[in-house]
This record gives sequence, structure tokens and C-alpha cells, in this order.
Amino acid sequence: MSKSIKALAAFGFVAIVAACGGQQEEEVVIIEPVAAEPAYNKY
Repeated sequence: MSKSIKALAAFGFVAIVAACGGQQEEEVVIIEPVAAEPAYNKY
């Protein structure tokens, strides 16, 4: 194979690996504090 075909194949392989392996989404979990409801003992 010629050098240009080898270089093109290597570039394509690197591009595919970078596109598939570089995407890692982080999950963000927001925890809201639980506040007790006020209790009225008027009645």
C-alpha cells in the first residue's frame, strides 16, 4: 500500500475512535432539602 492510503486509514481510525470514545455524559443529580410542613394545633 502507498503511504497516502496508510495515512488516510490511520486518520480515519483515529477519527472514529475519538468520535465514539470521547463522549461521556455526566449525570447531574440535584437533591432538594426536605422541609417539614408546619403543623398548627389550633383546633
